[in-house]
Amino acid sequence: MWSYQHLLRIDFRIIPLIILLMATSLLVISANSNPITLDASDDIFFTPVVKGQIQWFLIGSAIFLFFAGFDYNKLREWTWILYALMIISLLGLFFTSSIQSVHRWYRIPLIGISIQPSEYAKVVVVISLSWFLERRRGKANNWSTVFQSGVIVGIPFILILKQPDLGTALVLYPITLVMFYFGDLRPSVIKWMSWIGAMALFFIALLFLEIISHEQIRPIATKFLKEYQFDRLDPNTHHQKAAATAISVGGLFGSGWRKSEFTGQGWLPAPYTDSVFPAFGEEFGLFGLVFLLTLFYALIYFGFQVSAVAKDHFGRLLSAGITVYLAMHVLVNIGMMCGFLPITGVPLILVTYGGSSVLATMTALGILQSIYSRRFMF
Repeated sequence: MWSYQHLLRIDFRIIPLIILLMATSLLVISANSNPITLDASDDIFFTPVVKGQIQWFLIGSAIFLFFAGFDYNKLREWTWILYALMIISLLGLFFTSSIQSVHRWYRIPLIGISIQPSEYAKVVVVISLSWFLERRRGKANNWSTVFQSGVIVGIPFILILKQPDLGTALVLYPITLVMFYFGDLRPSVIKWMSWIGAMALFFIALLFLEIISHEQIRPIATKFLKEYQFDRLDPNTHHQKAAATAISVGGLFGSGWRKSEFTGQGWLPAPYTDSVFPAFGEEFGLFGLVFLLTLFYALIYFGFQVSAVAKDHFGRLLSAGITVYLAMHVLVNIGMMCGFLPITGVPLILVTYGGSSVLATMTALGILQSIYSRRFMF
């Protein structure tokens, strides 16, 4: 089930990528988690938030090594147990006290941490859908396969949407689309899903380019969206403007680490969580952002290479779903901060502060390496 020998067969190219992304996270968090450090006499790198993120990175690294050595084929046997636990954990949130007026986290008082089940739910959905589509490979063209696949994704989608967490729920849509494609489902279903996704993106683009007036469509949009949900589609919110300003202030080379004036004065909301990308951009400029994007590109490229060399259908589906899961977090978070998408709280993997995101990402990367290390086994 688990073998240390497989750790010697992983794709070692991703290790420096992970380390560099983690280092980037610590730099941004340290610069923005303690305003006192703006004073040169209080130049403290290891703020409490940095120490917390290091703790999550260490736990995540252990999880990565566990899943990299773990035989991913065994996940088939645990699929429905994992799926059931996911549904129970998502349902249980509605019986807990809300945090910031939403039901997204379990707060564990004794150790002072919060757990966000929806982060792990995305990985479990990929595993469950991979298992099901492999079993239905000979009947992939049947409508029953489409319907049952939709139910597998639809239940957690609705539960996450009701928290409410629109950003996390919508990440499941492109994951499902790509996995349907790799699973050889009915071409008409894939075509219609693609058209719906493209139309939604086109509509959002019209809004955020201000070709369509946000206020003019309010009477129509609020018939099927709540007021706060529609307000997120406003391209002129303070958060949207502040993110764009922070990136532009950085220029080509940035203001330097801990020398940001806009973010450092507290004008950028959530600088080490939702807005970590513009916070990094102000300090390190366009060249720093290009470097960060190169790291993400390489990580995602290597992920799709795993799909190309996977030895079985389950491995191809699993690796494709995980890679799209990683890619969508990068695209959505950066799209939000650059003013192309509404801000919905989707984390930037391995950079945004947060334990659930780190552990879910490291689990996904570990599973990818499990598939890669067993590519020549028959």
